[in-house]
Amino acid sequence: MELVIRDVSIITMDEERPFIEKGYIVVKGDKIEEIGEGEPPYNYDRILEGRDKLAMPGFINTHTHAAMTLLRSYADDLPLMEWLQNKIWPLEEKLTPEYIYWGTMLAIAEMIKSGTTAFADMYFCMEEVARAVEKTGIRAVLSRGMVGIGPQADLALKESEEFIKNWHNGAGGRITAMLGPHAPYTCPPDYLKKVLTLAEKTGAGIHIHVAETNTEFRDIKKAYGKTPVEHLESIGLFEHKVLAAHCVHLTENDIDIMARYDVGVAHNPESNMKLASGIAPVPQLLEAGVTVALGTDGAASNNNLDMLQEMRSCALLHKVNSMDPTVIPAYTALKMATVNGARVLGLEDKVGQLKEGMKADFILIDLDKPHMNPRYDLAANVVYAAQAGDVDTVIIDGNIVMENKVIKTFDEEEVIARANFIARQLVRKRQGS
Repeated sequence: MELVIRDVSIITMDEERPFIEKGYIVVKGDKIEEIGEGEPPYNYDRILEGRDKLAMPGFINTHTHAAMTLLRSYADDLPLMEWLQNKIWPLEEKLTPEYIYWGTMLAIAEMIKSGTTAFADMYFCMEEVARAVEKTGIRAVLSRGMVGIGPQADLALKESEEFIKNWHNGAGGRITAMLGPHAPYTCPPDYLKKVLTLAEKTGAGIHIHVAETNTEFRDIKKAYGKTPVEHLESIGLFEHKVLAAHCVHLTENDIDIMARYDVGVAHNPESNMKLASGIAPVPQLLEAGVTVALGTDGAASNNNLDMLQEMRSCALLHKVNSMDPTVIPAYTALKMATVNGARVLGLEDKVGQLKEGMKADFILIDLDKPHMNPRYDLAANVVYAAQAGDVDTVIIDGNIVMENKVIKTFDEEEVIARANFIARQLVRKRQGS
């Protein structure tokens, strides 16, 4: 089937043709066949009217723990380690595969409704996450979280290998599998070397938390005589494709190392602010040539999965931190949420831009809102003024996943009801433990 969106404004994120004031997009199968100015050249199977709408690449959320939607607002206003050890980890022990499926479904509903077309997830029971991705039509890069201390360390390696075998390129090619060692403070060097062996065997990339807190920075330095980044370099982790989440506490040498190895960074400004983890040196990373993308982290520490909010927070945070209003201009923030997101996930040949031959992953934003007018600069309007509710239509892999703000691939009301039921069960289980 061919689909055309006509009479639409377009931000392509393609440097050769970044903006079309009034044009059309032709979708054939799962790809963009043609983008042009003016009216489409002939009739198509289906036409979507794009008047007073903006077409742009869908947002790419490069760091989530999707099923943690079930823990949203359960434990707020606490330091990271107290939050994890006393609140989050004890409740996570009560999660079942079924719970994780429905928590992921809730996350995907929220992401689709706010314009996210692809996300990177690190959690457990990853088969259930993959089932949710397959059901909903979203694109995802999935990694089974691995903790290298404790009784399940070897099981996590085994399950990761099985997951890659069973799900890499699954869901019609919408799933990419990665390895997910949690962090250098939960994965000792010998364990990380086992992860590297598995990476060499499977060809999978690595998704890991790095230098999220000052406590982590100090503890790793004390244990190994190196910063977390230097420590991971010495182990050989960066010889593989690495997606490093957070990267808040970095030295100049750390930044040089990350640039040299082309380490991708998932910047999570709202989670880092909420947990008071610190402010990642994003302007310095970008200046050094490091690819920095955006992530929301889990809904337990954000507390939403809204990439529009994340872009705005990113731009404003770094302006005030540097006392320089020119830092992270709107287009840079937009690039971090699209093009850079695709690159750090290894999807740059598929998504992140609207371009002939790329996958048809894009969104339509409703411009007919008071806060979206006037329209001097649509990129600035998206970053600084747009809201999640402005996302009207979401197309992923050529399929209309949401139209007129209604999700087409699953029952949103059922997902919300199931998630609330599970949340009540979780609290009862925790109280009874």
